[in-house]
Amino acid sequence: MTDTPLWVFGYGSLMWNPGFDFDERAIARLDGFARTFCMRSIHHRGTPQAPGLVLALDPADHAACEGLVLRVKQGTETETLDYLRERELISSAYLELTHQVTLADGRRVDAVTFVVDTDHVQYCGGLSLEEQAGIIATAIGGRGPNTEYLYNTAVHLTELGIHDPDLEWLSRRVRQLTGTA
Repeated sequence: MTDTPLWVFGYGSLMWNPGFDFDERAIARLDGFARTFCMRSIHHRGTPQAPGLVLALDPADHAACEGLVLRVKQGTETETLDYLRERELISSAYLELTHQVTLADGRRVDAVTFVVDTDHVQYCGGLSLEEQAGIIATAIGGRGPNTEYLYNTAVHLTELGIHDPDLEWLSRRVRQLTGTA
């Protein structure tokens, strides 16, 4: 294994449930992508018959996504990548890419990112926020309700001081739809 640190960029559940050990975490920005509910979930937050929605990095000019970058614990790089590939590439709807991210302290590092494959059948970019809310309010998959995924991500973004107006709106709207407002 190389002495070069392995960094992983998290923008959804990897922020609140990374599933691997890390030596450092920092708020970071990835330019050229937006965090959106643009991927149908047929395993974790929905089923093939009733897909849910999960967040993905959707390529977008002039966009930027704020999230967390995690420096993988030294010596666990191979097992961490194996774990992430099993978790994130379950249906091949994400592409594993390396992109430069900018940390809040100004450092720039290369980080593994999981970006939506816009040619994949599960890609559904362009859904209105109201359509997203309707799907998220009812979908349930192998890892639980789609609502849980939305709420956990929104809460953690708020705790980190990251403002995401779409997720904030979706959280409020889904609570209205589910009667938990």
